Amino acid sequence: MTDDPGSHLDALCAAHELTDQPDATFRALDAAVSASVGHILFTVLVHHPGLRQSERRYTNQPAAYPVGGRKPVTDTPWMDQVIRCGEPYIGRTREDIAAVFYDHELIASLGCESVLNVPVRWRAETLGTVNLLHRAGWYEESHVPVVRRLAQLALPALMLVTRR
Repeated sequence: MTDDPGSHLDALCAAHELTDQPDATFRALDAAVSASVGHILFTVLVHHPGLRQSERRYTNQPAAYPVGGRKPVTDTPWMDQVIRCGEPYIGRTREDIAAVFYDHELIASLGCESVLNVPVRWRAETLGTVNLLHRAGWYEESHVPVVRRLAQLALPALMLVTRR
């Protein structure tokens, strides 16, 4: 994508003023990430450590991935990397996705064969993840800092839904 992500910062910050939270912030984040990096599927998951679950709180494709869906937080290398250590994950191929996501067939049916998962952190804890999926080979290391900066602006919305 060629759009400058900085041009979306004002819209994302302005979304914080709207009353329909956290959705207003997540919609603005979706638009900013779409224009600056690109995605086919975009979701925001909230991490519930006490329940050992992640809950889908926002999606741009609610028919395939409805809000409210939950996934178990298990002891896997992906969970260690993204949830526990707070490091982004890039999967560049359909095989990469199949290796870490049980719903890989649904993901592939949407035309998605690459993924970028970015944790949103506060005080050394992952509150949630911003998840982008696109065609094979789409995501690169250079996308990580762009998405990380934008995703971190979802912190107030995630704190609202996690009550932290």
